[in-house]
This record gives sequence, structure tokens and C-alpha cells, in this order.
Amino acid sequence: MRRHRIMGLLGALALAAGTLAAAGPAAAAPADPPPAEFGTDWHDPLTAAPPVEHPATTSCRVTLAEAQFRDFTPYRGAYTPPEGCGRSDWAKVVLRLDGKVKGRQYDRLGNLTLGGVEILSTSTPEPSPEGIEWSVEKDVTRYRDTLSRPQPVEMLIGNVVDDTYTGVIDVKVTLTFYAAGGRTRPAPAPDRVLPLTTPAVTTPRNTERILAEVYATGSGGGCEEFWYLTVPDAAPYSCKAADGPHREVRVSVDGQLAGLAAPFPTVWTGGWSNPFLWYVTPGLRAFDVQPAVYDLTPYAALLNDGRPHRVEVAVAGVPAGQSGWSTPTNLLLWQDRGREVVTGALTRHEETAPTGSSRWTPAAPGGEHRLDTDGAHRLTTAGYLDTSHGRVTTTVTRAVRGSSVHRWTDGENRDALTASWDDEETVTRGAATTRTTRVYTMDGETTLDAAGRLRTVLSLGDRADTVTLRGGRQTGRTLLDDRYTGDASYTTNVPRDQRHAVGTTTARYQLYGAEIGGGCYDRTVSTAQGALTADRRRC
Repeated sequence: MRRHRIMGLLGALALAAGTLAAAGPAAAAPADPPPAEFGTDWHDPLTAAPPVEHPATTSCRVTLAEAQFRDFTPYRGAYTPPEGCGRSDWAKVVLRLDGKVKGRQYDRLGNLTLGGVEILSTSTPEPSPEGIEWSVEKDVTRYRDTLSRPQPVEMLIGNVVDDTYTGVIDVKVTLTFYAAGGRTRPAPAPDRVLPLTTPAVTTPRNTERILAEVYATGSGGGCEEFWYLTVPDAAPYSCKAADGPHREVRVSVDGQLAGLAAPFPTVWTGGWSNPFLWYVTPGLRAFDVQPAVYDLTPYAALLNDGRPHRVEVAVAGVPAGQSGWSTPTNLLLWQDRGREVVTGALTRHEETAPTGSSRWTPAAPGGEHRLDTDGAHRLTTAGYLDTSHGRVTTTVTRAVRGSSVHRWTDGENRDALTASWDDEETVTRGAATTRTTRVYTMDGETTLDAAGRLRTVLSLGDRADTVTLRGGRQTGRTLLDDRYTGDASYTTNVPRDQRHAVGTTTARYQLYGAEIGGGCYDRTVSTAQGALTADRRRC
């Protein structure tokens, strides 16, 4: 794919935790057969992910934002906590975004902050000429500290509206608060939430646990939107990066590496040259930009000294001086109510040298170029804290690995990638251990034939296996397997009504574990030419 074909024009906006799903009950598949090709209207966007559970208790609703986005002017408002549902001891708080757009428009990135805290990072679907509506729900209970007092609100979905791109993005965002009562207890949440608006951070001196959440996305319409396809300067391809496509999202404390993570390879709803893949079923996490979470508790003793410290986020592998990544960050803090000051020490910091290499094999005449990339990095940190409930030692080990094979022809009329990213984390706090293995996969190919017919075949995977242990004995396990497959084609460089676009997609979301209602969730959604052809639940 040439650059102008692979890049959707996203708004250049700086964009586990929450769950996103198309709100409302699952729609039944229609009895009528799907159309032979895409028309001027299609099914509203939806995902296979589970809806957020809503407690059956007293609830209060607050409107956070209501706006029509036509340009890059943010919505600004004010938030006041509701009355009648408790004083911050809520059982759950659910954010809901309802959106609609019609006409012609690209996918756009958006975010919503409350008191500077990023509480939603999202993107929009591309509309049909007749218009679409969609909904997003997210559990935001962990931001209780921010929600408990009045805050300024800011939301932006950067957009361009003119004679060609006519779609005005109309959204309403609400918060619904569910009161605790009876058997429904207040939900656990951090005591403090600090937005990382500047590198200088001063934490409460009795902090006993620290998590950082980073909403990291390659975004803004440049090559970092497709960072996984970039190639070294010597290779003949439209997206360059001197060291190739390997990326890591790193957190440092006072200049020392304190955490690392593999970025999720988000594909927005205009990605891989083919919006017909995403009109109904968006790519994984495209509507829910989930943050990478880092346990920084080994650094709590250092941060508890009452002085400001530098906490910084960087994306390794991005060419020097090049923009294209957004990394809004929040710090989640738990405090020891039995101590005014918690002391301790950082006792261990072991880092393997990061590895990363890209090997370009030039194409033979009429053949394909090939780029093989591998990268890995491992970090272990440990520290102890003398808390009101005794000395607690926390050890965090994080290892990331990436591997990809990129093949393309001269002119990029064939462009293919097979890639996987592993992110393994073990956190031991006292006698409790949590081990999480995350695997992200991408396997796709775009071809453009001599008649101008473009076809994209793509599969995406998001898998996580989380095991909890106490005293070495397993006490719980959660398995997530979220997959997408699509195959779509259309004729390029012709008016919309002459594209003769066709496409099929299937999204399947599986979640197993004791914390899930019934222990199992399994839903599959399939489409053809924009029509919903299957919506099946297996649990």
C-alpha cells in the first residue's frame, strides 16, 4: 500500500480496566439475506464485547458533555457530583457515550478529561450517507477520587467539516452513579488519582501502592499510526523509521526505567486501506483505548519523601524528533490510613539490555521485499514498605517481545504483515502473586490489481491469561480471547456508487473466570456488506 492508501485521515488529536460494548441487548440476525454489495446505509456499529453490568440499586445520572464536533474546538463544561446516591461510596459509576453522524467523514480520535484525568479515550466509526448511531459504555469507578468533587470537563473529537467531508459528530456523554446498599457494597477504588500533566509529581507521604495507566496510541494520521508497518531508511517503502517497527512504551522515575509494556496495535476504522472492514464491527479496542497499566509500587518509598519527582512516559523506537504518539497518563494511589508517612526502600532494579533488529531482504526482480523484525526487553524491580500492617515487599517483573515479517512489492500493490507481541507480567505483593500473559496478533494482506480493485484480508487477536496465587497455590484465573477477521474489497478511484464494495467480518469475544457472571461469556457477531448476519451467544 502506498502511503496515501494506507492512511485514513484521522484528526491530529492527542487521544484494564474499562469495558466497551455497543449498549443494549444483542440484536438478532435478520432473516433476509445480505445485500450483494454495500449500499448507502448499513447496520449501526456494534462489538461482541460484554456490556457493563449495572447494579440494581438507586442510581443518579449526570450529563458530562453534549456537543457537535465540526473542527478542533474542544467542549468545555463543569461537573458536579450528584446528590442522592451516596457521597463517593458508590457501588459503580458507568460512563456512556451516545454518538451519531451521517454523510461522509473519516474516523476521528477523541478523548474526555475530568479535572485533567483521562477517563475516556476513543475513536469514531465512519458513517453511511444515511447516518449511523453508536454507543460506548465504560466502568469508570476507579476514578472515584476525581468524581467525588466538582471538576472542569474537557472533551475533543477533532473533526473537519467542509463541502466534501460533511459528517458532524454529535455526541452526548453521561455518568450514572449506583448507590451502595444492602448486599451491594461500595466498590474498591484508589484513594487518589493524579493526572500526569507535568513530569513533576508529589505523592501523599503515606502511599502504599502505585499504578500508572498510560493511554498510549500511535495516532494523528502520520506513519506512527501504522508503526508496525514502518521500515528502516534503506528499504523502499512509504513509511520509514530508522530502527524499524519495534516499539515499547516506557515509564521512568527520576530518569530510571521503572516500567515497560508492549503497545497495542490498534487499527482505527479507516485502517488497512479499507473502511469496508470496519463499518459495523470496529477493530479491537478501536472504540475503547484501554490503558497499559504499570505497577510502580517498588518506587513508593522513593516517591513518599515529600519532594517532587519526575515521572515520564516515552515510546522507544520512534524516530528522533518525530511525533505521532499520544500518551495521556494517570497515577492511581492507595494510601495507608494507619500511617502519616510510609517509609521503605527500592531494593532491586535489574534490566536486560533491550534487543531489537530489523533485517531487510531486497526483492528479486518481480518479487517481494521482506523485513524480519525481532525485539525484546525485560525489567525486574522490587521494594519494601513499612506499613501499619507490617512490612510489605512488592516485586514486579515485566518482559516484552515482538516479532514480525513484513512483505511488499515495489509500488506496494501487495503489502502483507504477520506479527505478534507478547507482554508478560508477574507482580508479587506479600503472599499474593498475579501473573498475566498478554498476546496481540495481526495477520493481514492488502492487494491492488491492475483494474484498481483493492482487497484486504485481515485477522486481529487480543488474548490475556491472568492467574492469581496465594502462597504458591492458584486461587483464580481469567481468560480473555478477543478476535476479529475480515475480508473486503472495492474498486478504487471511482465515485462512491461505483465502488461495488463487498466485505464480510466476524468478531468473537470470549471471557472465562469466576468474576464473570456465570463464569463464561462468549459472543460472535458476523456481517456481510454492512448487514448483520449472525449474533450468537454460547454461554
